[in-house]
Amino acid sequence: MNRNYRLRSVLIIISFVFFFSCEKEEVSTTSETRVVDVTFSESDLSAAELKQLLVEEDSLLLLTDTAKIMDVSGMEVVKTNPKKVFAHYMPWFQSKPVDGYWGNHWTMANMNPDNIDEYGKREIASFYYPLIGPYSSVDPDLQEYHFLMMKLAGIDGVIFDWYGSRDFYDYQVIKEATESFMWRLEDLGLDFSVMYEDRTAVQAVELGLAPNKIEAAKHDFNYIKDTYFASPRYMKWRNKPFLFVFGPHHIQEPEAWDEIFSVFSPANKPNYLSIWGTAANWVGESASGEFTWVDRTHLEAHEHYYWYYPQFNKMTVGSAYPGFINYSEEGGWGLQHDWQIPHNAGDTFVETLNYTHHKDADFIQLITWNDFGEGTMIEPTEEFGFLYLQLLQQYTGVSYTPEDLQTALELYQLRKALASNETTAKTTAIKDNDGPKKYLDRAYFYMKKGKTKRAKALLKAVRLYHLENN
Repeated sequence: MNRNYRLRSVLIIISFVFFFSCEKEEVSTTSETRVVDVTFSESDLSAAELKQLLVEEDSLLLLTDTAKIMDVSGMEVVKTNPKKVFAHYMPWFQSKPVDGYWGNHWTMANMNPDNIDEYGKREIASFYYPLIGPYSSVDPDLQEYHFLMMKLAGIDGVIFDWYGSRDFYDYQVIKEATESFMWRLEDLGLDFSVMYEDRTAVQAVELGLAPNKIEAAKHDFNYIKDTYFASPRYMKWRNKPFLFVFGPHHIQEPEAWDEIFSVFSPANKPNYLSIWGTAANWVGESASGEFTWVDRTHLEAHEHYYWYYPQFNKMTVGSAYPGFINYSEEGGWGLQHDWQIPHNAGDTFVETLNYTHHKDADFIQLITWNDFGEGTMIEPTEEFGFLYLQLLQQYTGVSYTPEDLQTALELYQLRKALASNETTAKTTAIKDNDGPKKYLDRAYFYMKKGKTKRAKALLKAVRLYHLENN
């Protein structure tokens, strides 16, 4: 993985560069600088003007083929609210169109997404339905869509739910899915961390893959250190990386964590964050702080957390969530929680996001981006549309609008509509400069550079001339 990151850095340096202002795009060549006029009106364009827009893009693409160009990675987003927000992300979904099967987080024990109702919706294990339908975590179109949405909402990064480095159950699939996100995170300038599920250490011992849970966890932490900490986008605080544990629920002896953390040098020992109420007694000196999670007592849990625990912790992490309605009983996995927190048409998210004591938190964790099984997702759904991302836009103070969110959705929909039947997320497609994909890639480029209106017009032109009139 270290070699891959170095290789990617080299490729970025020798790749394409665009210097794009509101009205002109410059392409630097070895002998001269040529400028193509791409003046763009923000008003609706006629069919003829949309056609001309495609011609202009062809001219720009022709220049890129003959120039030395570097794509300046990153999507700069200005926020008026300095509070950092990170989305807890589940990279555990599989879909039949991409992976060849429906994963158990869409099916649980008794749901079948091949069953489609009269409204075109697949049968999934959730009370809520993704706006784009059930998907695969390794689909690059999905990754582009999710992370563009996050940037447009002012989200600073993601915390991946992570189940260890070994190949048992679906944990290897989750690990590989997590790593498939890396280049897109770097390209858009999103930070990331991982949240370790310590149950995997106990399971590794039970399956005969490790002599004891401490050695199992050390194996996983070595992998995290060597693989993820190398990324320039890995989350840090005071120049040390973050590492989260969901619990701990199975390793609850401070001396055990001391031994596990011996895999890190003192200079690279991460900031270790556990769930609230566990740091002092179960993690000990290795803990840097705690984070809150969804609790049956709802705001009372927030109140108690901020009243009691920050005095013992170096770091304090708040949480915001839209609600909690678990589907496990209906999905055949048994009753896992006998309580719910209703969404209340967005009010639950508003009251947790704007909770008074969050001013004392070092950052906020959004619980979650896409846990459909527990009903804590803030990604766009059939039921709520862009509601939660609009509320985030207001909280973070970005200049983007719901119309920009719609443009990101349109980009995803057009990629799917124009994709050939042979293309899958697991194959590397040959770049086709003669097809409409080049325009979709340009729309993504404009989204990255904040030129969302031009991206919208370009997508409209693609739909008109390469889909509707095809």
